[in-house]
Amino acid sequence: MNNNWQKSISIDSNIRFGKPTITGTRICVSDILSWLSQGMSMEEILLDFPELKKEDILAALAFAANRENITKIIAA
Repeated sequence: MNNNWQKSISIDSNIRFGKPTITGTRICVSDILSWLSQGMSMEEILLDFPELKKEDILAALAFAANRENITKIIAA
């Protein structure tokens, strides 16, 4: 798994309301995940958003996987 997602993902309260974004863009991790879940290929995303690199898409996936791994359910 790509453990270098920290280099590609930024969280800034002044950009997209503090959502995790690809550094240097206004593209959220959630945008990339939504596009992939709707069936867009990496190639299609890269064509539509030339400011992205393949590594950015992989970083978004690694970020989401990391969040999933650290999410815990706390019983009320």
